[in-house]
Amino acid sequence: MLRVLAQIEQDFTVRPNTFESISILFVNSKVSDYRWILMKSHLPSSNKFNVQDLARAVARNQDYDALDLALTAGEWDLLGGYLQPFVLARDQILIEQGTMDRTLYFLEQGTLSVHDVDESGQMNLAMVSAGSVVGEWAFFSSMTRKSDAIGSGPCKLWRLSLARFMGLATRQPALALRLAFAVGTVMAKRVVNEPRSVVAT
Repeated sequence: MLRVLAQIEQDFTVRPNTFESISILFVNSKVSDYRWILMKSHLPSSNKFNVQDLARAVARNQDYDALDLALTAGEWDLLGGYLQPFVLARDQILIEQGTMDRTLYFLEQGTLSVHDVDESGQMNLAMVSAGSVVGEWAFFSSMTRKSDAIGSGPCKLWRLSLARFMGLATRQPALALRLAFAVGTVMAKRVVNEPRSVVAT
């Protein structure tokens, strides 16, 4: 089954801004059990996806840990070809602390509640706004997820698996390098942040 899903991911390519098919992520309470369904897009207009909407969300984000990724519209279209859009419902788990998964998630719309429990048992809580990214810690470190991330309300996100990032790096190395530096900066800010108003994932 995992081999089949991997083959689907490898074969499923998205034409920028023309999502005839769409990936919707259903996440159970364990979050380790991902089930992707590829289906014709008959969603309400509010759930239509356009990578330029993600670009605008990134440009508007002025938070401390904002994703500083100033791409042209054409570059966003190229990047969008490697991203998979999906919706997350309120209180659904996107990332679970302690699990192994190197996927990046770009938040176009909505807010994510991110929290972790440190070795002393103290919980650190943060909110991630539209235009930012989560999943950066595990993506770069190959370590388990550092925090939980849950939808505070309905969210629209874009998923970038490690396999797709490697494909981007092969075909568009300059774009992949800029993305890696931008996401790496987000991770660095979250790790060194003293007030703990942001938490790495």
